[in-house]
Amino acid sequence: MLEEKELQSIKQLLDTAENNIRQARALLFSTEVKNKAKSLDLIADQNVVEGVFDGENMIGPDGRVHLVPANYASKSKLIPGDILKLTVQDNGGFIFKQIGPVKRRKIIGVLEETSAGKHIINYEGTKYRILTASVTYFKAEPGDKMVCLVPEKGESEWAAVENVLEKTDRNEE
Repeated sequence: MLEEKELQSIKQLLDTAENNIRQARALLFSTEVKNKAKSLDLIADQNVVEGVFDGENMIGPDGRVHLVPANYASKSKLIPGDILKLTVQDNGGFIFKQIGPVKRRKIIGVLEETSAGKHIINYEGTKYRILTASVTYFKAEPGDKMVCLVPEKGESEWAAVENVLEKTDRNEE
């Protein structure tokens, strides 16, 4: 029988391997999003750009990165792979519109906060980044169970918050 020290060592190796595989899959998914953006046609209209959402930004077919306002991404429940259209107004304002959502699946995870103050959803050990705007909007706190959306296919680093399912009891503290 293996000793406790040996078991801990094996568990650590497995955790590291699983984490490396997850990171590799997320990198592959990110590359697929960028390739999807490159496959979009450039629009002749100087005021309109189409691109693919990567979790925070819209990547245009020319590789340019356009920051998507977090409140819009949160409210629209954008997830990586969604196709957006950006219209630049005469006054310089930007208007984003989701024009091609990817297929989604729902997950239920627990909200956690990293030591750097970022918010993540822990779904069965897999951690997805989420926008702080979503956490603020739902007045969520670490420990809350949340319903999130992720791409049906691929390994995304990002999830979109759909709702808070269950709040933790704040009186326990």
